[in-house]
Amino acid sequence: MSLCKRGKTWWISFTTPSGERVRCSAATEDKTQAQEFHDKLKAESWRVARLGDKPKRTWDEAAYKWLMETQHKASHKQDMKQVAWFQQFFRGQLLSELTREAIAEVGEIKCKETSPSTANRYLATIRAILRRAALDWEWIEKAPFIRLYKEPKRRIRWIAPEQVQILLNELPEHLVDLVKFSLSTGLRKRNVTDLEWSQVDLQRNVAWIHADQAKARKSIHISLNATAMEVLRKQVGKHSLRVFTYQGKPIIQVNTRAWRKALRRAGIEDFRWHDLRHTWASWLTQKGVPLNVIQEMGAWESTEMVKRYAHLAPEQFRKHAKDLCTTARILL
Repeated sequence: MSLCKRGKTWWISFTTPSGERVRCSAATEDKTQAQEFHDKLKAESWRVARLGDKPKRTWDEAAYKWLMETQHKASHKQDMKQVAWFQQFFRGQLLSELTREAIAEVGEIKCKETSPSTANRYLATIRAILRRAALDWEWIEKAPFIRLYKEPKRRIRWIAPEQVQILLNELPEHLVDLVKFSLSTGLRKRNVTDLEWSQVDLQRNVAWIHADQAKARKSIHISLNATAMEVLRKQVGKHSLRVFTYQGKPIIQVNTRAWRKALRRAGIEDFRWHDLRHTWASWLTQKGVPLNVIQEMGAWESTEMVKRYAHLAPEQFRKHAKDLCTTARILL
């Protein structure tokens, strides 16, 4: 039979003129819709076999192939989540049917559910899949233009050392250690909570993040200062594998009720755990550390990411302005 039902969903089964057996889900509970999809696939297979047309690929094929080819990405789990969300709109559709207008309509739905920035992340995934389908696989002639939403520029949120001290006084001990270590190294939350003793050398005062653990997929070298070393020595003997633990178990979540309550008691608003990394970079900038050095220490891929802290280095700029003034006197 060309159509059969498995549970509530209709499935398609037929043999192409070239003898290839096609079996796939119609992704619908409606028999009429399933029959239409079946007829479309069968007609397409005939045109490919008899007329030499290129096979028309579906969104499902492209999304699956792209996910398989991008498993190395740090955001692979998030990519899978996004593709799964798109399935409700694009399941079974041919790539040629994914027009600019059709994608924009889906983008509007996501934008209403979340925010322009989140919608842009989803739209960027569609764009990446379609571009690869056009440029690498040659499944389509051209990827449709996808317009992203304008995003408000988020200001850099950081706090002063005095505010940090107030916050530390309000936090439980295990979170105090995590905050101190984060402010001493600038590491992202996951790199701190997942840190293992095999990544630490207490004799040489260094630690490292393996490439497959880093967001940019490049290994990170960390020079440990006195504060970071003090925190690490406190953790020795608590766990055989992981560095940071609570009640004998590795810490997984830091955005806990204790963290949020401590922020409220300390009078610190609009502050996320990731802002500890911004604070670390801001303090270094204010101390006159060159931005290219901060970029290397923080393992940022783009210089644009580090330029966000440039306005916090007025003393550096004042020095250069004075140097220019000296030159100007010669000219005058």
